[in-house]
Amino acid sequence: MRTARRLRLRKGSCGGRPPGFDERRYKKRNTVEQAINKLKHARAVATGYYKRGYVHLGTITAATLVIWLRT
Repeated sequence: MRTARRLRLRKGSCGGRPPGFDERRYKKRNTVEQAINKLKHARAVATGYYKRGYVHLGTITAATLVIWLRT
């Protein structure tokens, strides 16, 4: 048995999900996190060091369009 799993079992009811867990909210958050991870795969977004904000915004927009067109 893995260490983290053993620790959760040892904690009993104190381990695991927090009591205020909202499944719908978690699904939306997960969707946003997946979208951000897809953007990070775009090399220009991940390694961009821009002096101007509008250049960075344009790069993100272009990467988002490419992702959207591929799906």
